[in-house]
Amino acid sequence: MTTEAKRIVCIEDEPDMIELLRAILEGKGFEFIGADGGVEGLKVVREKKPDLILLDLMMPDMDGWEVFQQVKDDPELSTIPVVVVTAKAQSIDKVLGLYIARAEDYITKPFKVQDLVDSIEKFIGSPQ
Repeated sequence: MTTEAKRIVCIEDEPDMIELLRAILEGKGFEFIGADGGVEGLKVVREKKPDLILLDLMMPDMDGWEVFQQVKDDPELSTIPVVVVTAKAQSIDKVLGLYIARAEDYITKPFKVQDLVDSIEKFIGSPQ
């Protein structure tokens, strides 16, 4: 019996970061789909219905918080956990993300690989 790998969509405007996250998460056994920016990210999330979303906040085409709000306002997507992965490291940003917007987790770049994996597995379990 084969089980499908859990699917993660990463919405990020930096190709190098997408490839880094792809290497880490595919190496752990997750299915990984990278999306270049907020507009493409929303389209991919709606098509692929991932188990979890990794979301950058600072993107030129659509702010990460706008993407977050659209995901949480959509009944078909609202239960998908969203982990913010961003360079916005000030305490106020983290408070806004976790307690005001209610993102499932908020990880600042640069991050420790194990912290990222632990966060993902806290919400969706092991890769398969």
